[in-house]
Amino acid sequence: MNRTTTPNWVRLMAGTAALGLVLTACGSEDEPEAADDTSSPSASADPSTDAAPVGDDFTNDECANGTTSADTFKAGGILPLTGNLAFLGPPEVAGVGLAVSDINAAGGVNGADACHQIEDSGDSTDMSVSTASAQKLIADEVSLVVGAASSSVSLNFVDALTDAKITQVSPANTAVALSGYSPYYFRTAPPDGIQGNALGSLISSDGFQNVAFLVFSDTYGTGLRDVVQETIEASGGTCTYGCKGDGDEFPAGNTTFSSEVSAAVATNPDAIVVLAFDETKAIVPELASTGFDMSATYYSDGNTADYTEDFPEGTLEGAQGTIPGADASADFKDRLSGWSEFAGGGALTDFAYGAESYDATILAALAAYKGGATDSATVQKNFADVSGASGGDECSSYADCIALLDEGGEITYTGPSGIGPIDDENDPSSAFVGIYTFDATNKNALSATVEGSKS
Repeated sequence: MNRTTTPNWVRLMAGTAALGLVLTACGSEDEPEAADDTSSPSASADPSTDAAPVGDDFTNDECANGTTSADTFKAGGILPLTGNLAFLGPPEVAGVGLAVSDINAAGGVNGADACHQIEDSGDSTDMSVSTASAQKLIADEVSLVVGAASSSVSLNFVDALTDAKITQVSPANTAVALSGYSPYYFRTAPPDGIQGNALGSLISSDGFQNVAFLVFSDTYGTGLRDVVQETIEASGGTCTYGCKGDGDEFPAGNTTFSSEVSAAVATNPDAIVVLAFDETKAIVPELASTGFDMSATYYSDGNTADYTEDFPEGTLEGAQGTIPGADASADFKDRLSGWSEFAGGGALTDFAYGAESYDATILAALAAYKGGATDSATVQKNFADVSGASGGDECSSYADCIALLDEGGEITYTGPSGIGPIDDENDPSSAFVGIYTFDATNKNALSATVEGSKS
């Protein structure tokens, strides 16, 4: 049920000249191809065609009390409004809200209105928050649940949703343990087999051989660490601290890290990987105070963020991290931020998993449209098909896709997240991973994008 898959790197999108990367999977014979157009990391793969016409009127369609999936397309969400992943909340909420706005602009789902109902996921330090949110959305009979951001949080309530036959689509879960977990669980983010291979290959290609890990004891953290470590070791490197099976992980929500940092630095690594969430804000100053070369630190989607307000200038300059997902077009980002402002959330400063949240909602609506009903069982039955699992004509907006469905054919929705069709484990069959470099202000900037596929 939780089979580990090996990613096969098929395309290197941009920035390779500066980074000198050659990202290949262990045992793969395929070599990455340099993109012809290096002016935009995502343009050459064309994963981010405008999702809908720019300039159309936004709507903020919150679900009214008493509505159910019997006659309304109800896009529920269990997303991080609070907790150590709250920085991911605004783009994910905006992704769902903008998708619902676009669905209604195209006439809804077979004449039924679409709406969104967003509940808080909290984080893994207090699972009661997500438990209560899941029970509320089950009682309110939603068409789908978008979320959670944290794999551990999803594992807290996925069984309850499955038992209630509610389709769940996470825009950000990457734990390998969730591949094929439930027929009602899908995701629009790639599993850690892809991101972990990208991060491990990046570290090895940078010439680092002795690598330490500062990782929290969470399904996401340990699962990603295992893949990164395996990739580094396959390239001839070694793990010096925080390795699989050594028991050096710290609990999620920990606030002091002097002992962990001292122990890691004492093993004389030439690179350190930090796999954590908001704890990163305490780890980085502690690590910098030891004199370790911070440009030789690496991060992942849980903490590759803008730290301009958190650390002194230059703290993370040259450090790198990875975030799954294509770099969506500027037009899509403008629309996502525009909807957030329209809905009262303010302009977005981070776009991580916004496109994946948008695509999760659009795919679910297309599944409902194809099946002729807005209940969650209909969404589950048709979700993979509208992603292209059964082939069909490509379409990049909800309006264009339903026009093709009206003609009676199969479709392949190609949205701003750039994922491939959903596979038999309910994962994207292919996806992009962005490589980010921190500048002198401690802001992460995209430097390359690679596309990987499950094999």
